[in-house]
Amino acid sequence: MAQVALIGGIRTPYVKMGNAFKDLTADDLGASVVKELLNRFNLGGREIDEVIIGNVSQPAEAANVARVIALRAGLPKSVSAYTVHRNCASGLQAIADGYDKIALGLADIVIAGGVESMSNIPFLYGKELRELVAGIMSAKTMSAKIKLLAGLKLKYLKPVVGLLAGLSDPLIGMNMGQTAEVLAETYDISRKEQDEFALASHQKAEAAIKSGRLKREIMTMFLADKNAVVNEDIGPRFGQTMEALTKLKPVFKKPHGTVTAGNSSQITDGAAAVLMMSKDAAKALGFETDVRVYGYAFAGCEPKTMGLGPVYATQKLFNRDGWRLDQMLRVEINEAFAAQVLACLRVFEEEEMGAVNPDILNVNGGAIALGHPVGSSGTRLVLTLMNELRLNDLTGPALATLCIGGGQGGAMVIMRQ
Repeated sequence: MAQVALIGGIRTPYVKMGNAFKDLTADDLGASVVKELLNRFNLGGREIDEVIIGNVSQPAEAANVARVIALRAGLPKSVSAYTVHRNCASGLQAIADGYDKIALGLADIVIAGGVESMSNIPFLYGKELRELVAGIMSAKTMSAKIKLLAGLKLKYLKPVVGLLAGLSDPLIGMNMGQTAEVLAETYDISRKEQDEFALASHQKAEAAIKSGRLKREIMTMFLADKNAVVNEDIGPRFGQTMEALTKLKPVFKKPHGTVTAGNSSQITDGAAAVLMMSKDAAKALGFETDVRVYGYAFAGCEPKTMGLGPVYATQKLFNRDGWRLDQMLRVEINEAFAAQVLACLRVFEEEEMGAVNPDILNVNGGAIALGHPVGSSGTRLVLTLMNELRLNDLTGPALATLCIGGGQGGAMVIMRQ
């Protein structure tokens, strides 16, 4: 099989829902990163064999958002594109698909990424109103339309919040925060531990931003309608304190739960993309091939404890390819919830894979501070690892892993040589 190189990548700033990116659609965000990626690597677009984009909310106005993104980014119409959806791991799935295509010789150059505009996830209406509107639209006469309209009841206008519906598991009747409460109880994870983990995430993100370490992975976004520029994440709380976190009330299990808005990931808008090439294609174009994808795995688990997905996926990957956690130079575990990451760390310690060294875990902060635009996060994890290996001149493997709503996990090992 062909070796698969990660040439480089870029992401937008990650911005809390309802803020600077609230008027940007998923295809706005995605087209921005793909266009920037092409510009940074001086590619005209005809070199690209495929564009693969992960997305969860799947906007109705931009069906197959990957194709819309590709064309809006200026890629030729001859370049094909498709969208993948594996909930929170959609962005990782896009890279996995790109890896498969290149490794099997089906493509030489792939742009893979993920995008989510959580600000624009729509409100929905129930069956009664849908049937009423459908009836009015199909009625043949005005009198028939008026008669149907007279049957409109106020309760029909109560919307379903699409965001909340999407963050719930229909098979177990629980939202994702409630599954984090299950893990907190099962593994005896205290509120204090969760808040301490959240505080560390903000502190690491603040340090990374102030030092400029994140600049190489974040593009500048120009918002013409607002005459504004966004060039860093809007989410990390500089000067965050335990006192402030302690004051927050539980959200998902009132009044005695431990999972709060402060120790959960932020709801965020953002996009990320990486440029992937076969070793031969990269060398022909003069690109470095020092960082490569070495393998990935997805695994299923109990939906009520979906937060343990990283353990199952990592175990599957390591058992197959012979890795251990103590070999990893950096580890990125997506911070859906502090309780979720802490539960994974405890289970890792119990398994033959070994414990995760806290000094190499989420070194620039995670989703609690940076945000979790669900379709994009999996790509960001890999992008961050790639940059960390290069920035620190590290040679060896690194692990990206995350939980997936519905009871799954994803894991990927990349390596710099």
